Amino acid sequence: MRPTFQKGIAVTSTWTTTCPEKTFAHNKRSTERRPVTVPARLMWKDTRGTTRFASVVARNVSEFGVYVECQSPVSIPLYRLVQVQLDRASCESNGLPSALRQGRVLSAVYRVSPASPSRPQGLALRMMVDPCRGAAVEQRRASA
Repeated sequence: MRPTFQKGIAVTSTWTTTCPEKTFAHNKRSTERRPVTVPARLMWKDTRGTTRFASVVARNVSEFGVYVECQSPVSIPLYRLVQVQLDRASCESNGLPSALRQGRVLSAVYRVSPASPSRPQGLALRMMVDPCRGAAVEQRRASA
């Protein structure tokens, strides 16, 4: 390493052979995410208290979350509580979490992906499920 000087301050350059993206590539999720294509419906109350609905398509699911794409853009802010319900015919599908198979699930919006010319608007929803279920899933992962 050879120090260089920039505005009177010594700057030492370092060289690494590993790519930082690869060191953090492992999955930090507590449960596996499964790709799906299932029609669903969102229901929420806007700032005035009016009940709103939107048709969406669930693109992937896990025990605690679901990512949906909106057919038409919606104005739902972060952390808004919404209810998500999958199409009844699709609820019988294997691989769906039990919370989603039982009907409407209260969820919080924790990421909003804006629409682009190639992709519709997307919403990442965290399902408000019993925390004891989360502990049971973590226990199964720890013992596996």
